[in-house]
Amino acid sequence: MDLHGFDLNLLVALDALLREKSVTNAGRRVHLSQSAMSGALARLRHAFNDELLVAGRGGMSLTPLAESLVEPVASILRQTQETLSAHVQFDPSTSERTFTIAASDYATTVLLGDVLRQLSVQAPHVTVVIAPLRDRMEDVEDPDIDLYILPQAIIPQARPHELLFHDTFTCLVWREHPEVGDRLTVDQFSSLGHVVVSFSEDHKASDERLAPWVGLERRTEVVVSNFHALPGLVVGTKRVATIQLRLAKKLVTSYPVRIVGAPVPMPPLDEAMMWHPRFEQDPAHVWIRALLKRTASGLPDEAAADVNEPSATSTLRRGYFGRRPV
Repeated sequence: MDLHGFDLNLLVALDALLREKSVTNAGRRVHLSQSAMSGALARLRHAFNDELLVAGRGGMSLTPLAESLVEPVASILRQTQETLSAHVQFDPSTSERTFTIAASDYATTVLLGDVLRQLSVQAPHVTVVIAPLRDRMEDVEDPDIDLYILPQAIIPQARPHELLFHDTFTCLVWREHPEVGDRLTVDQFSSLGHVVVSFSEDHKASDERLAPWVGLERRTEVVVSNFHALPGLVVGTKRVATIQLRLAKKLVTSYPVRIVGAPVPMPPLDEAMMWHPRFEQDPAHVWIRALLKRTASGLPDEAAADVNEPSATSTLRRGYFGRRPV
């Protein structure tokens, strides 16, 4: 191939197409319209004299040549970014960098909302893509994700990471629940139906790993893929949801639910950020990690209250949530 006649910008589109195996999804990945990505694919097919992606019964698949290009193209783009990062200073006020952060809706609400408000002032041209957090740990090897925000306990120790903030777990029930008082009993926790969150198809395995209690089983009645769905699915029922305390305090302002103490002490939750080693010295990455760390350090110490104490649950129901001004 004659490089003088090849647009090297097409390598970015090629990498997206090889990863996504979909013109539409590849376009979303690099912020191009479907028609623009289709045009890029046509040019790539001409340049390589190969179809690269072919339609089949289960969607599009890679040709043998395309399969052989996956790692070399990804490697070229990684090396290019590392080379540029080593010599270009990061100015947040003018940068047009895109950061991709994998996080749950819990971390998005509790932390990233504040981060993005600051970012809109300090780095008005920066784009942040919040990607879904997956339950499979092999997904954390994706070098295209700038940051992961997830429980520190499940982060491989060999990966660069840093603690952001602490939290704990509590329980939510419908405000008019006919059986539950200020705290659940062991029998109630075990016998009532639960709404649980799982990021994988194997919700039972996820439940066992993420369950923050010891020696108790819960009867799963509803499984959802995000934490914000929990309160709406306990309203008007006898169901229980176990949820992070910081998020619970925000959700009770919008739903007719109340926080109740669990029948056993809940262990702490340490939320951390993790990144790929190739970003360790990237000036832009160092800057956004520092922003997350500063924002997290300014979060109110809402998780300090013992929700198993009647006085604490009563205070929460009266509407005091210790929210600091934005």
